[in-house]
Amino acid sequence: MEYTLRMPDRPEPPLRGHLDMGDRPGVPRPVEVTGRWLTRGGVPFIPVTAEYHYSRHPRARWEQALRKIRDGGATAVASYLFWLHHAPDQGGFRFDGRFDVRHFAELCGRLGLDFVPRIGPWVHAEARNGGLPDWLMARDAAGEIRARTDDPGYLELVRGWYGAIAGQLRGLERASGGPVFAVQIENELFADAGHLATLKKLAAGAGLDAPLWTATAWGGAQLPGDELLPLYGGYTDGFWFDADEPWDAGCRANFHYRHERDDPGIGADLRTDPHAPGDGAVPAGRFPFATCELGGGMTQAYHRRVRTEPDDIAAQALTKLGCGSNWQGYYVFHGGTNPAPGLQESHATGYPNDVPELSYDFQAPLGAYGQARPHYFALRQQHQLLAGFGEQLAPCDSVLPERTPAGAEDTTTLRWALRSDGESGWLFVTNHQPYDRLPDHHDVRFDLALPAGRRVRLPHRPVTVPSGAYFCWPVGLRTAGVRLAWATAQPVCVLGPVAERGGRPLLVLAATAGIPAELAFDRPAPAVLALPEGATVTDTGDTLLVEGARPGTDCLITVATDTGATDILLLDAATARTAVRLDVFGTERLVLCPDAVTADDGVLRLHTARDRPGFALLPAPDRLPGTPGATLTPAADGVFTRYTLTPDRGIRNDDTVRVTTDRLRAADPPPATVVSVPGRASAPPAEAYERAEIHRVRVTGIPADADEVVLRVHWSGDTARAHDAEGTLVADDFYHGRPWEFGLSALGPLTPGDGERTVELRLLPLAAGSPVRFPPGARPGSAGSPHHVALHGVDADIVRVWTVEAR
Repeated sequence: MEYTLRMPDRPEPPLRGHLDMGDRPGVPRPVEVTGRWLTRGGVPFIPVTAEYHYSRHPRARWEQALRKIRDGGATAVASYLFWLHHAPDQGGFRFDGRFDVRHFAELCGRLGLDFVPRIGPWVHAEARNGGLPDWLMARDAAGEIRARTDDPGYLELVRGWYGAIAGQLRGLERASGGPVFAVQIENELFADAGHLATLKKLAAGAGLDAPLWTATAWGGAQLPGDELLPLYGGYTDGFWFDADEPWDAGCRANFHYRHERDDPGIGADLRTDPHAPGDGAVPAGRFPFATCELGGGMTQAYHRRVRTEPDDIAAQALTKLGCGSNWQGYYVFHGGTNPAPGLQESHATGYPNDVPELSYDFQAPLGAYGQARPHYFALRQQHQLLAGFGEQLAPCDSVLPERTPAGAEDTTTLRWALRSDGESGWLFVTNHQPYDRLPDHHDVRFDLALPAGRRVRLPHRPVTVPSGAYFCWPVGLRTAGVRLAWATAQPVCVLGPVAERGGRPLLVLAATAGIPAELAFDRPAPAVLALPEGATVTDTGDTLLVEGARPGTDCLITVATDTGATDILLLDAATARTAVRLDVFGTERLVLCPDAVTADDGVLRLHTARDRPGFALLPAPDRLPGTPGATLTPAADGVFTRYTLTPDRGIRNDDTVRVTTDRLRAADPPPATVVSVPGRASAPPAEAYERAEIHRVRVTGIPADADEVVLRVHWSGDTARAHDAEGTLVADDFYHGRPWEFGLSALGPLTPGDGERTVELRLLPLAAGSPVRFPPGARPGSAGSPHHVALHGVDADIVRVWTVEAR
């Protein structure tokens, strides 16, 4: 079946200079916003923002976490500043330890990351009072002030908060060479544009300065004219819906190509009428499509347990790019833990949701203890595309095909779109969504009618788009004088020019699983200098077609014209997920590694729990890399050199530590679940854990070189808590069908010679008939059991950081 799209003539040039971003006379603006995209130094680019809450993570872990975030493709880090965390008592602020926002911002700058402080005052983030201090809320309850309004008493308190933040960030402004890239005012304020304008003036008056001022715009939020850049979001599912609500239509729509930016479902539970969003519709073409809350995962509410799958996260992100997003912002990208119990959103503090007291892991790409999950690698692949080709992609308009799905419920129509500047472009396809298996689409061929009578048809031979696929294919991609008319493979990055390969750049492509790879070159047709075994070249009349190549580390195609030559490396889909372009050993290289890898100061770091980790490099260094405590064995792997690391001590991750469990107490039958908010069950109170099933877990043989030991608790039931040997709560979980993960560093920093740690698990059973929604197939117990709780086992991963450097 041929799928047709006709691109209209290019629109007028984008609006410029219409935004009031607080320009100062004589100070050039390093980042500018047009009506359709952002520029830095006059060059279009697509920022990638990773949300990471510094006060929800130990200070000693910040630098390592920021490296993983940066080398996962983020260009900026966003973080809420929780007034509640910084000022538990009126009359002062704390900026020490894990609350040292200045040190955090300086680390961002040193590692080459922009910083986006989201300064509130109200931030939400599943924090108590939305992050407002208790003492402020007490004054609000007493009628002394009116929070989140222009009440003078409230504004005076906000002025002090903003002044404290400005004092911490002074000298870190972009105009001073610092990392502050944007400042977000408030959060999810739907119907008071005047208050947002007042807050912006207060923040600027306090001394805060940034190239961009932003506000969240979902739910039809009313914003003050051209003073704040509207940012949007989208989640694969939400904990904030009622337990008996099916998968939300707004979440479904996030897996369709459309030009409606708003997701009215976000924050709907906090609006007086969730089905009546504000009237703050943004005029088309006035602002670029920018996001700050693409769901990197999802936290749990007691009444609604959400399990996100890695492909759900990555497919939604790619779909938003195809819809025209020119700023990819994730919430959250690195999970965390509240700095103390009781700081969470709860029914007790007037919220419609009970969430875990401590855990804010969020099923994020990087977990609360630094675990790199599959969607970290899937998103990194997309971010590398933006780093290498964002200048070309950003000015491309999103165009929808002639035949589009009939609505969010349509699961049979192929979902696709084109982003194009009229000459070149990017074809996006999404055949994946949560919960439903979308059908295979057979005999697919795309017919793209571009301006000036240009026509592109691809692929040459119709293909089947398999269920679960999501991808982006290039159209008219130029590299070093060679024009790739189109390819049925997704660009990963461009490396080079590579001196070891004759000074030619290396274009890296990722084959689409289940679809044969075809590469077509525009006329004048280039000379094909080298082909992998099995590949053929055909002159189709319109293009020079390369097909039959078997993707892999040896699938190298070299093409040349009179104006340049390019190597093209076609990797299979699985290998491409492990590929990252890094500046390591003083040279830009392509690294293949199944673990998280970071690079700084000529050092490659492997963050791994594997017994014999390895990586591959292109180009290989002149001298053999070395690492303390291990030997590296090189071997050829196609165009790469693969290195296997053999630890000197014969480390085996499965027997270095020993985990033993003892059941100390069986659970009592649970009481009936309390429903304290209409339709929403409440989490069990602290005293309920006196009736819990109790297990003691001993971890022995912890090696001195362990960076972290992550426990995976395989259990089923309702809720769970972990306590240290002194009885302090250190971790918690609401069961949602996945193992509960937490690091032994929750008990205190790991130090050489620890050797042993003990933790007590308290597991509560789920009462039969509890009005709690679980993911499909995950509800514990059976219809015949009055209650259910079980510990199925505990295992551990020893995470080490191996440093590798050129000798």
